[in-house]
Amino acid sequence: MKALLVQAGGLGTVMKTVESFGGFAKQYEQIEKVSAHHGNFWEVLLYGQIGRDRALMFDLAEKLQFTATSEDGRVLDALAHAQRNEAARGEYISAIAEDGRRIDISFATQNWQKAVVDKSRPGQFIRKHFEAMVFTYLAEELRTGDVAMVGSEEYADWSGQLLAWEAVEEKLPAYLVEVGLADEGEAGGFDAMSFRRQLEDRLRAAAVAADAGYPDNESLVIDPATGIPSLKAHRAEGQRPSAKRLEQEIKARMPERTLIGICARTAYWVEWWRRFGPPSGNDPKLADPFGRYVLTTFVKGTNMGPYEAARHIPGVSGHELAYAANRHFSLVLLNEAIADLVNAHARLDISQAWGDGTTVAADGTHMDTYLDNLLAETSVRYGKPGGIAYHHISDTYIALFTHFIPCGVWEAVYIIEGLLKNASEVKPTTVHADTQGQSLPVFTLAHLLGFDLMPRIRDWKGLAFYRPSRTTEYVHVDALFGEAGKNVIDFDLIESQFRHLMRVAVSVREGTISSATLLKRLRSGSHKNATYVAFREVGRVIRTVQLLRYLTDAPLRRRVTAATNKVESFNRFSQWVGFGNQDVIADNDPVEQEKAMKFNSLLTNAVIFHNALDIAEILRQLLEEGWDIDPEDLAHISPYLTEHIKRFGEYSTHELGIEPEAYDPKLDVDFAPLREQDGAPQDLTTVGFGQAA
Repeated sequence: MKALLVQAGGLGTVMKTVESFGGFAKQYEQIEKVSAHHGNFWEVLLYGQIGRDRALMFDLAEKLQFTATSEDGRVLDALAHAQRNEAARGEYISAIAEDGRRIDISFATQNWQKAVVDKSRPGQFIRKHFEAMVFTYLAEELRTGDVAMVGSEEYADWSGQLLAWEAVEEKLPAYLVEVGLADEGEAGGFDAMSFRRQLEDRLRAAAVAADAGYPDNESLVIDPATGIPSLKAHRAEGQRPSAKRLEQEIKARMPERTLIGICARTAYWVEWWRRFGPPSGNDPKLADPFGRYVLTTFVKGTNMGPYEAARHIPGVSGHELAYAANRHFSLVLLNEAIADLVNAHARLDISQAWGDGTTVAADGTHMDTYLDNLLAETSVRYGKPGGIAYHHISDTYIALFTHFIPCGVWEAVYIIEGLLKNASEVKPTTVHADTQGQSLPVFTLAHLLGFDLMPRIRDWKGLAFYRPSRTTEYVHVDALFGEAGKNVIDFDLIESQFRHLMRVAVSVREGTISSATLLKRLRSGSHKNATYVAFREVGRVIRTVQLLRYLTDAPLRRRVTAATNKVESFNRFSQWVGFGNQDVIADNDPVEQEKAMKFNSLLTNAVIFHNALDIAEILRQLLEEGWDIDPEDLAHISPYLTEHIKRFGEYSTHELGIEPEAYDPKLDVDFAPLREQDGAPQDLTTVGFGQAA
């Protein structure tokens, strides 16, 4: 929004636009709570600066204490000048400060400076334009971290949350080995020069390999004039007849299930329901905690709502379901229950057909919220109001972690956060993402934390490739890197910032600072922010390496496509499970919105786990009947099956009292050939959605 208003020079729009945040922002005590989840406090500032909310913005500026995080305090000086002239009602105010010096507005763009100054009135500012400029840049510097809010969590001086170098230095050798930056024997001597040399070698090797392989790379064409690469579309071979026959047989034999029955059976088997309970011993105990927790998970996971669900479930009231959801389920406990199902799923032999747990794909899907929701705003990506359910989906199809984030928050900041918060035993090291994952700071943080970030590239325009030195040239792929001598990595800067980069990385791993908080501050450039500059430079190295890998490795591209397709399939599957309330999240509270997403992931994971068990049982039947099960065929059978599941009608609770026999995790199929292949199956199907749409 700011970019549209400022870059276009649309000051008339700036001075006229803004209706939405006024009443909300007046609830001062809500500012911190909402901004922590919403991530858009600066938008409140921007919107509130106009019209009837001008007084509100000045009131906020007076109540909130701001401080510069660098020696550059020009924006805060301009804010102080605007505050001194708050009572002015004329069109102009003085451009001279109390000490006789002219207010420095060189922090603003030329468009803003021209708009603020009237050439016919030297020594004066146009008051409305000056105020709009000040609050816009205050919002921007809060976002980038160049200005901090005293007493805040979301907008604190985050550099104060970093571990001291002495503490980092002590932990560094073990950390470097843990994340793969150094081997056991060399970690003690790994220093700034080692880090620099490692990045240089990696970039040079990737570029040389791409250059040498270009003549034989039939899929890649580089435009010599623009340097923009293009890749020929890979034509999928389609499902083998044997795989199609196996899929049809499995679907035909899948036993009919109900969602309540699936929820209850997995609760008996995995005992995920034992994670839940009242926050303190003072709360009254439930007479039947197993039944209540299973029903609550079913009701909240399907998004029906407790009172609507109670109309269809005999023997339970809406109040009882709502009370259990509010008092006995927390975000932490839901994460633990989700991890229980992930761990149980990983121990199934059949999960080996789909992956080994080392890869995860991250992506978001739009979720509607009520229009009068204070946190609702319109997503630029999806073109409608609501929020984003952001999932991390394992290569074994199951959800490792789920966030709910408002539309205004940049999705990429949660790529790393979900990996770090994953509480299961499945610990992926490679993460795939869609276009949201192409940020330079995200590449840097992923590298420093030992994750291999490889996003799916759909559009190559605007993606710069960086040379290791000014004199480096290539025979075949030089056009990728632009004009000779340009787009060169500043390895001197990287070397000089080694200690700070390690402080940030170790602090994130130790949990003293959130990766989401860090990346929100590093979303875009700040000339004052040394951390951003260092993260940008390392990110240029890593992203260039990954782009070159993507261009030269066809099996890698197929694996990335398969992984991102899988998370998109999960999004559809989880929405099929969460069919209630017309797919609208009814809660306005950000914590309850997050809980709603986690309830849905818990129920969806239960269905995936149960489907995997049913598929395995059918395979055992087929093996007894003499079928020859090819693991490659099985790899194309997704557990996102839906035709056999009953979602609607009267919800009987009789299955709550039927304890199932123990399940068998073993399957007499040799999955070793799948691991020995150069890559995973190129197109994991999403069977079961014919009736799920």
